[in-house]
Amino acid sequence: MKAKLLISLVVILLWTGMSTTPALAAEIVVAAASDLSFPIKEIIAEFEKQTGHTVKLTLGSSGNFQAQIVNGAPFDVYLSADIDYVRQLDQRGLVKPGTIYVYAVGRLVVWVPSGSTLDVEKLGIRTLVQPAARRIAIANPTVAPYGRAAMAAMRHYNVYDQVSSRLVLGENVAQAAQFVSSGAANVGLIAHSMALSDPMRSAGRYWEVPLDACPRLDQAMAILKRAHNAGHDEAARAFHAWFRNERSRAILKKYGFSLPK
Repeated sequence: MKAKLLISLVVILLWTGMSTTPALAAEIVVAAASDLSFPIKEIIAEFEKQTGHTVKLTLGSSGNFQAQIVNGAPFDVYLSADIDYVRQLDQRGLVKPGTIYVYAVGRLVVWVPSGSTLDVEKLGIRTLVQPAARRIAIANPTVAPYGRAAMAAMRHYNVYDQVSSRLVLGENVAQAAQFVSSGAANVGLIAHSMALSDPMRSAGRYWEVPLDACPRLDQAMAILKRAHNAGHDEAARAFHAWFRNERSRAILKKYGFSLPK
């Protein structure tokens, strides 16, 4: 009798353990626009802690990532600074249906180091035409949405022709920020999220470019069909959902992103 009772208890314990064991954790590969450099690391840290999944993150220019994905790059989730790149991948049949999500609207700023003689708060875009603005860092407009926004803003304010010879192009907006923060450029047109990051917040001053001065930077994410082929569906869906929760949205807001409703 005791033996039967013991066997029954063992069966119950085994069944209970099996029924409550979470699905196996997986590592997903995420390609993200470089303006997310600081907020996404906070978001990923909380995601990994709470879910057990892990993220292999690559940061860079949205356009380069799109080309790499078209050519078979092994990414599971793509976060672009321009929704059009995501839509183009969707048209090619590379995006999991129903997963395109606008996670934020980016902002462009004119940034100068703290020791600069340029009064960026007063001059605004006219900072760029001052003699002291000998080198102006922007992201490469060919592959980086913030670079295209910078070009549009300069043309909007009719300063592009005066400063075009002074432009220094970074591969992405993070590299443009690095150029100006390191002194390789005197002023930069960079992402607001960069200006609000710990390394740059106390190291410089900035002026926010009005939203109507350049195309709206709708930033979007999507799960790529490659995630299914790699067996990463569940982890990719979990990350996609995590990016939409209130805590993740609060982190994005902290870094100056506007949040779509």
